[in-house]
Amino acid sequence: MKKLASLAIAIVVALMLSACAGGEKAPAVSAEDAQAAIAAAKDATNKAKSVGYEWRDTGKVIKGAEAALKEGKVEDAIKLANKAKRQSENAYAQYEANKGAGPRY
Repeated sequence: MKKLASLAIAIVVALMLSACAGGEKAPAVSAEDAQAAIAAAKDATNKAKSVGYEWRDTGKVIKGAEAALKEGKVEDAIKLANKAKRQSENAYAQYEANKGAGPRY
């Protein structure tokens, strides 16, 4: 059993080292990527808003993403847009989970 555990650990370590050894940089992101992320966030927000479940600060996060893009901070814009999209997706999931809620007699 110890040999199997040692072998599993060795495999995991080898995989981790091989992933780090590549040394390749992540592909650069462009303003178009940020604009697409912002558009996706707005679409998700509109979906949540259509059922009355838009979260309070999601619009502020989208505005922050747009401001970051204007300042040339493309990566920050994408991160904020993705955050807003996740919030809106979670808001819609919250709606789905609660739409049948009510008193049970």
